Amino acid sequence: MLDLDVYNTEGTKVESMKVDESLLGGRIRPALLKQAIVMYHANGRVGTAATRGRSAAAGSGRKLFRQKGTGNARVGNRRTGKRVGGGVTFAKQLRSFGKRMPKKQKALARNSAVLAKILSDSVVVVDKLEFAKPDTRAFLTVLGNLKMVSGRSCLVTTGSLDENVYKSARNVSGVSVRPVAELNAADVCNHKNLILTKEAIQGILKSS
Repeated sequence: MLDLDVYNTEGTKVESMKVDESLLGGRIRPALLKQAIVMYHANGRVGTAATRGRSAAAGSGRKLFRQKGTGNARVGNRRTGKRVGGGVTFAKQLRSFGKRMPKKQKALARNSAVLAKILSDSVVVVDKLEFAKPDTRAFLTVLGNLKMVSGRSCLVTTGSLDENVYKSARNVSGVSVRPVAELNAADVCNHKNLILTKEAIQGILKSS
């Protein structure tokens, strides 16, 4: 069992909670984490780069002149990649770089990433994180109270989508906000620190 301290937004410890690491997969799985991160990066690529190939170039497909007997070097048609105005050899085509993983594998990769953060003391649990209205100054104060090192990236995970928390943090460099339903292994691994609300970590454990 892992012991996690729970703090309030003032930075004061209010309680402790025990987390069964078996609910997070029991161990860190580097190979699965790599597979998940490669997938998320691949899915972020836009495969719209395209160049004009031989089939798209203008001109007849007829051979310009006969192969032998002219004294000239042999040539093909006007659309060949060797001639000005011809198509590009090995032209780029529209394509999808997307990859897929089963839902259970994605969930296990996310849990493995969270477990790695917990074991490296990079997780802070907050009892609740609420703002009456968007307030970046108040959000920065909370980060300071939780001793989040300035200049290091931080991922804030809430139990559900909270527009006030999102708007309070969107202008803070290096800070991202995700509801637990959208949390994935790539987001966790791409940030140095992880702030979880108590509701969020309960949601992770419940979905495991």
